[in-house]
Amino acid sequence: MQIIEPLEFGKYYHIYNRGINSENIFKENRNHEYFLTLYNKHIDPIAETFAWCLLKNHFHLLIRIKTNEEILQNQQENGNKKIIAPYQSFGNLFNAYTKAINKGYNRHGALFERSFKRKVIDNEYYLRSVIKYIHYNPVNHGFCQHPIEYPWSSYLTCVSEKPTKLKREKVISIFENIEGLKISHSKNEQFDSLEHFLNL
Repeated sequence: MQIIEPLEFGKYYHIYNRGINSENIFKENRNHEYFLTLYNKHIDPIAETFAWCLLKNHFHLLIRIKTNEEILQNQQENGNKKIIAPYQSFGNLFNAYTKAINKGYNRHGALFERSFKRKVIDNEYYLRSVIKYIHYNPVNHGFCQHPIEYPWSSYLTCVSEKPTKLKREKVISIFENIEGLKISHSKNEQFDSLEHFLNL
């Protein structure tokens, strides 16, 4: 039986999952948009986001679970009194999205593999590697030649100046500056060892 590690306050995680039986979970653009709307509702209150990518049959997220104090502060500012565990917040996101897809496409049952996978990120080298891995996912799956060409990832946000909840300044600082980020993302690389570690 697989042991599911809890999501701990204050820690960084690479969270990823795919559709059950590799089924497509994003069938058209409005699905991506709705997932991000739900993400904003359920995850923004309990986590900071550093990178994300939504592909047809899977997704990747790089987040930091806020501390208990940060979550309580956020709830007080927004008038929320109910405390929801981080794991439950992700469950609420996936359940709400599954219900919408099932209703919209006349299907039933689970949409995602269970349970969603997560890896603790405990050093900056791994953090940097996962950011680039997430942004390069659509390239490695043949959807585009460069991350900037793919609309459903955080790379476009990283290289723009539009207002965002993404922790863009922290991401840029991990690559030293915006030019360092762009140069790093101009070089494709093999992620075999990382994928082996993630059991992908």
